[in-house]
Amino acid sequence: MTDKSASPPYVLLSWILWPALFAAGLVGAGFAFKAQAPLLWFNVVYLAIVFAIAMFERVMPFEKQWLNRDGETFNDIAHTLLSKGGVQLAAAMGATAPMAVATVAHPFVIGLPDMWPGSWPLMLQVALGLVIAEFGLYVAHRAAHEILSLWRFHALHHSVERLWVVNTGRFHFMDSLFKIALSQLPLYLLGAPLPVFLWIGAVTAFIGLLTHCNIDVRTGPLDLIFSTPRLHRWHHSRVLAEGNTNYGENLVLWDQLFGTYFNPDRRPPSNIGISGRVADSFIGQLLQPFSRKGYRQILGRRVHPDGQEIATGDRGSLSPSGAISENHQVQTDSTA
Repeated sequence: MTDKSASPPYVLLSWILWPALFAAGLVGAGFAFKAQAPLLWFNVVYLAIVFAIAMFERVMPFEKQWLNRDGETFNDIAHTLLSKGGVQLAAAMGATAPMAVATVAHPFVIGLPDMWPGSWPLMLQVALGLVIAEFGLYVAHRAAHEILSLWRFHALHHSVERLWVVNTGRFHFMDSLFKIALSQLPLYLLGAPLPVFLWIGAVTAFIGLLTHCNIDVRTGPLDLIFSTPRLHRWHHSRVLAEGNTNYGENLVLWDQLFGTYFNPDRRPPSNIGISGRVADSFIGQLLQPFSRKGYRQILGRRVHPDGQEIATGDRGSLSPSGAISENHQVQTDSTA
């Protein structure tokens, strides 16, 4: 029996799928933004990309075991609607909170005069805004790994034992609020126009879906620029030296600059998750980080770079990313 993953059509499709789906999402977003109800039509496009990704996950999965049910689908969807889309956007509007915030809040925010290069072509303004927002996302994400009081919220995202399109938005609302504040506030203060926020929201939404997808895609040199599925699979590793890397949400520019880029020439792990434990129910997962008992359950046990586990409590001096704090223990790799 031949391995279909080695056939020329399969290989070709694995190379073109990531850029094709990303481009399709952005083209659809462009049409949506010109419509009378841009948020509504954007979410129609968003759901179309979700269904396309879900289909390809069945046809050409990266990890077949990730196709098995884990009992977390309801919780994944519920967290997506609450943390990423907001309750006001309901079921069809998950993962688009940045766009909603921009639309509602932007008219009431007075930017600093003459700070934003409004005369630049829109594409360049979006690129600049993306780099600025990405720095805030990088800081927020790395802090969530290195500060225990923040990890208690972010651990929910890392508690999954499989990656697929549905758990893209599995974030605690406190984690999401922290990231939104650090990434969008600088743009508000600089006076970035509404279209910049909309396009950054679109880029973030579609890269987020693709980053978590369980599709056997090949991204090659794109790994040097974008946060791709390959890089994010390393980020979900149980081993600290591997997992506390690749913090970029859309771009890996700041990972490259600060030495947290990790892309070794081997297959990313399929055994992902955390050594701690999160609550089983949706409400339990929301409340767990706020109690002392829940806090200790989330911390659980951590894995050192040498593979040894150590117990953690709420008084330990080591952060969840102790390996990244001790830079001599971390081996980052810029191999594409």
